[in-house]
Amino acid sequence: MILLMKMKNQSSAAIMLRHLMAMVVFITLSLGMLIVIAVGHQLLEEVTITSAHTMTSLKKTDIDSDNDWDTWRKNSTLDTSSSYISIYNMRADAKVKHYYSPNTVKLLASKPVAVPLIRNLYYRPDKGLFFHQMVHARGIKYELWQSVQNQMAILGRVLTVTILLLILTLFVSPFYIRRLTHKLTDSLRTLSQSTQTIITADQPDTDATQLPVPKYPTEVTDLATSFNALLAQLHQRQEQQKSFVMNAAHELRTPIATIRSHAQLIERHAAEHPEIVPKSVTYIIDESRQMQQLIDELLQLSHADQLPLQTQRFNLSTTLDDLLQQLNPTIVQTITSAIAPAIFIDGNAAALVQIVDNLITNAAKYSPENSTIHVTLKQAGPDQVSLAVADQGRGIDSKDRAHIFERFYRSADVRGAVPGTGLGLAIADQLAKMSHGHFEITANHPQGTIIQLILTLQQPTTTAQKTD
Repeated sequence: MILLMKMKNQSSAAIMLRHLMAMVVFITLSLGMLIVIAVGHQLLEEVTITSAHTMTSLKKTDIDSDNDWDTWRKNSTLDTSSSYISIYNMRADAKVKHYYSPNTVKLLASKPVAVPLIRNLYYRPDKGLFFHQMVHARGIKYELWQSVQNQMAILGRVLTVTILLLILTLFVSPFYIRRLTHKLTDSLRTLSQSTQTIITADQPDTDATQLPVPKYPTEVTDLATSFNALLAQLHQRQEQQKSFVMNAAHELRTPIATIRSHAQLIERHAAEHPEIVPKSVTYIIDESRQMQQLIDELLQLSHADQLPLQTQRFNLSTTLDDLLQQLNPTIVQTITSAIAPAIFIDGNAAALVQIVDNLITNAAKYSPENSTIHVTLKQAGPDQVSLAVADQGRGIDSKDRAHIFERFYRSADVRGAVPGTGLGLAIADQLAKMSHGHFEITANHPQGTIIQLILTLQQPTTTAQKTD
């Protein structure tokens, strides 16, 4: 039954109560036993010392006659009610062989029983406990039986007080420990209840998803703060996902509507007006190409979110030179570069190529055809590399700079005027974060924008040789 109760109640408060009570009981019992043992040992030591003094006094007196015995008894302060002396004179010329203090003969009539583990301590039936000591001096045997009943009474009082303290401790401790455990676990219980409320809420909002933060204990305060930060992050991601789905649906709806309308136009009027077919087919091809680009970029973004980048050491300078040679024929603007030689990094070459490709493509999209796009690569510090793409385009307003890396974000003045999906820079930003980098945006005077990628150099995750 007790085991079943323990299995049912496994809360922090119950576990702490059981363990603390077990600890209190163990400490109290151990302390009580140590007190009793210490007091008993001290009392036994006192009896030993007293007996030793008595035996020393007897040896000095050299009792071998009635006169010696009477003289010693008159001068001795020995309490004959608790001390019993037996003297046996083994000398050949002794007139009296035995001397006994009062009541000693009666005491010796009962057989003593040795107390285990305690030297010189005996128990005599109906008489109690006695400390026994015997010495020989000049043919005389002196034997002392010292009653320890007074010491046992003291030890009994100590034991009684110890038991009372134990009972009092066992009575008071559960209330105090229960109060302490509740004080420590109430905040956790509140967090748990609040979490259940959030889980069961039909339409949780930002305020409802905030857990109460207790003032103490510190660990629970930190836990609640971390939970709130996590909930806020989850809420933000949920809103981003909603926005992402809405924007993706919006971007797909336009080309689909265009394709459908031109397909219907061909279906209805192609026979009577065959001249509309080439124009409609061109629209369908352009819109399907735009839709294909959007789907491809969505897949790239999905892969960037989910797949870790495999890194190896490679020559970023050579990789960037090769990329610019490939892009030159496809970009209307003039591409110039200032690439520092032999910059090796530990990263993913394909990710860096994708980032630079997106930056240059984006710069070309918003720059005049007769302008220049300048690419710079340099060592920015002992553990940083700077890669910048500068254009001479229309520039980016300060209010838009904080949003250009958001998915599907396009400023109002370019939406519809400049083709694009709004995902290129979002993909570049995601790949940059996975490559331990970040973007900085500044104005390119007198006109244009500079987007700078700062890469923090990392140790390689796989061993590879330098390659050019």
